[in-house]
Amino acid sequence: MSANDPFGARLRRAMDERGPLCVGIDPHTSLLAAWGLNDDVNGLERFSRTVVEAIADRVAVVKPQSAFFERFGSRGVAVLERTVEETRAAGALVVMDAKRGDIGSTMAGYAQAFLHKDAPLFSDALTVSPYLGYGSLAPAVELARENGAGLFVLALTSNPEGPEVQHAVRADGRTVAATVLAHLAAENAGAEPLGSFGAVVGATVGDLSSYDLAINGPLLAPGVGAQGATPADLPAVFGRAVGNVVPNVSRGVLRHGPDAAKLRAATEEFAREIRAAVAGS
Repeated sequence: MSANDPFGARLRRAMDERGPLCVGIDPHTSLLAAWGLNDDVNGLERFSRTVVEAIADRVAVVKPQSAFFERFGSRGVAVLERTVEETRAAGALVVMDAKRGDIGSTMAGYAQAFLHKDAPLFSDALTVSPYLGYGSLAPAVELARENGAGLFVLALTSNPEGPEVQHAVRADGRTVAATVLAHLAAENAGAEPLGSFGAVVGATVGDLSSYDLAINGPLLAPGVGAQGATPADLPAVFGRAVGNVVPNVSRGVLRHGPDAAKLRAATEEFAREIRAAVAGS
């Protein structure tokens, strides 16, 4: 298996070798302050580099939240570019958490920014929003396939506003979220060992038994750690799809900085607990 393999295959290998853990890089104001850093580009760069140097050589996935870099303008985006480059050089896959969603040429532009191999912000996968209609994501789907990248599509999010759209029932009797999951299953049909088109499904959403999460693709699961979900909760939440879950932990790890040893220790403890939970399911 090589770097030219599809995202799903590379993710499956990384999860098997390093464990199914994604660590977020979310340098918001309060975390920078907690680390004793200024809320400026220098603080941003020190924060991001510390996290990458501490954990990117041992986790499957690192997920930078682009908004916390973009707020500093072009210099912040430059830090994001270096964060992506250094993370991938350390062997972790990068999921860019940008939640882009638009139509036509604008969606194509977002795709070019994050999913084209020659782009400075090229990432292994990108989070996207399907709520202008799943078909609006076609430019991102196409470019991801061409470049061996992947997508994580918002499906069942844990924010309280989400259900008014995601649980809405269509004329055919399916919810909007179920429709998104069905589209992803179709994208991943026949892919081995894992498709490249995943869903974002919150670990704190609650009972998911009415949804078919077996989409032959990864399930990015925010909410583990500070938001209340634990690794032990994962089998009950995700059922038979738990082996394809990529739990995301951000504050649960980041609060241990700026001490690199403590960041590594927290990462390794979450990874151990997640492995045990998945193995015992």
